[in-house]
Amino acid sequence: MAAPDPVLQTRLAGLALRTPLVAAAGTCGVLDELAEVSDVGWLGAITTKSLTPESREGNAPWRVVETRAGMLNAIGLANPGVDAFVQEHAPRVGSLDAAVIGSVAGHAVADFVRVATALEAAGLQAIELNVSCPNTADGRQFGSDATLLESLVREVRAAVRTSTLVVKLPPDGDTLRLAAAAVAAGAGALTLCNTYPAMQIEPETRRPSLSRGSGGLSGPGVHPIVVRLVHLVHREVAGPARVPIIGLGGVMDWRDAAELVLAGATAVGLGTALMVDPSAPRAIARGLAAWCRRQGVREIGELVGAVRA
Repeated sequence: MAAPDPVLQTRLAGLALRTPLVAAAGTCGVLDELAEVSDVGWLGAITTKSLTPESREGNAPWRVVETRAGMLNAIGLANPGVDAFVQEHAPRVGSLDAAVIGSVAGHAVADFVRVATALEAAGLQAIELNVSCPNTADGRQFGSDATLLESLVREVRAAVRTSTLVVKLPPDGDTLRLAAAAVAAGAGALTLCNTYPAMQIEPETRRPSLSRGSGGLSGPGVHPIVVRLVHLVHREVAGPARVPIIGLGGVMDWRDAAELVLAGATAVGLGTALMVDPSAPRAIARGLAAWCRRQGVREIGELVGAVRA
């Protein structure tokens, strides 16, 4: 492939990325299955499926449905379990063209610590704590209480010695307070945001479209919400603390990505876009590079938080 324009080279809390584009948790598969249909070299980083200590089958179908402004999903953290990941997938991490961020989920602090330490031992340089999944019974307990979140992050930070620690927050809570708690406890980066809790009902059957009832909304419908949250968190918390943000929510083209950069995102997550068009990273990266050239900057980092508000 043609290499991404050097103007897109980005550093995310110590990680060197070829582009600021990050595949959101699970959108490439357990690790990089997306590479079968797309060139992942246009991505700066890939986020694994959210891994738990045990394997999980997830929720019953239907667990992904289309909406007018995106999609609803209620996958339910389906994953092979951390031990299987370490044995079957982790050995390939070093050979990928993109950095790898290991996503971690669990029911209790001990679950997060176990998975995070296993991923660090397997060589992953960055670990994302998924404390904001709306698709399980207890996936948001740490992402809805700043005190619990701070305690969790401190425990994981004490156990994880070298890997960058990223905390993935919800879009519908006290985001500023949660972000401040995560940063105070040692988070090296923030992901804003997870999917927005939502529901769709079929009028004829009078039943929810998703088997679980509700799920998480992603796609264009949430994008303006996330732009605002990234702007607020960058201005009030992350910017002053020099903690980078992965802006995640409804990025379908380069303009969406540029909005998040201007709002304060150092990197830009892709989720629904990869479901719609696995080749989207190439077009988005090229569009961002051309935008940077028109803006007269030497690197895209000069535009982070540069909104003229």
